[in-house]
Amino acid sequence: MKNNRLLVVIVGPTAIGKTALSIELARRFNADILSADSRQFFKEMEIGTAKPSSQELAQAPHHFINSHSIKHEYDAVSFADDAEKILHKLFEKNDIQIMVGGSGLYVKAFCEGLDEMPQTDLTIRSALKEQLKSEGLDSLLVELQQKDPDFYDKIDKANSQRIIRALEVIRESGKPYSTFRKDYQGKQHDFKILKIGLEMDRETMYERINERMD
Repeated sequence: MKNNRLLVVIVGPTAIGKTALSIELARRFNADILSADSRQFFKEMEIGTAKPSSQELAQAPHHFINSHSIKHEYDAVSFADDAEKILHKLFEKNDIQIMVGGSGLYVKAFCEGLDEMPQTDLTIRSALKEQLKSEGLDSLLVELQQKDPDFYDKIDKANSQRIIRALEVIRESGKPYSTFRKDYQGKQHDFKILKIGLEMDRETMYERINERMD
């Protein structure tokens, strides 16, 4: 590990001031900013994504803002791989870099890694979504309970996206989804990570969210 290299990861709920702090730190340390927000990647998504303004973007170099199109698949694992490559180049210029996260899964994918999952056929996902639409969530839960009771006991029974993902892997591999989660050893980096979590009292937080919505 190159001990002088540090990635500062700023996390917290929407409208709490992550962007402002990331820009302040980036300017102070002459660093770049990597966005770990799963909506800000997409150039077609402007409403409700709280992307940095053009004035904010001009204050520090940003990555993963309007970098992809919704016409192409992009997930947390892809982000983690791409961010690692970009950081490798950025650390050649500066020992401090910034990541600002609005999506916990994407931050986790980069900082800690995710379980290795097999590639799946998109037709399986389409079939599961159609089943959800025509038969309801209960039909998917029945299948999940039969094929992977361990994961069924742990999962949020109202989270249709995670249920579909688990069944997608099960149908593709013929194995329980939980078997792909047991051997995870964590992700190693050649730099240190410092996470900063922002907090604010609830009333003020709601006022800021309402102002942003208006």
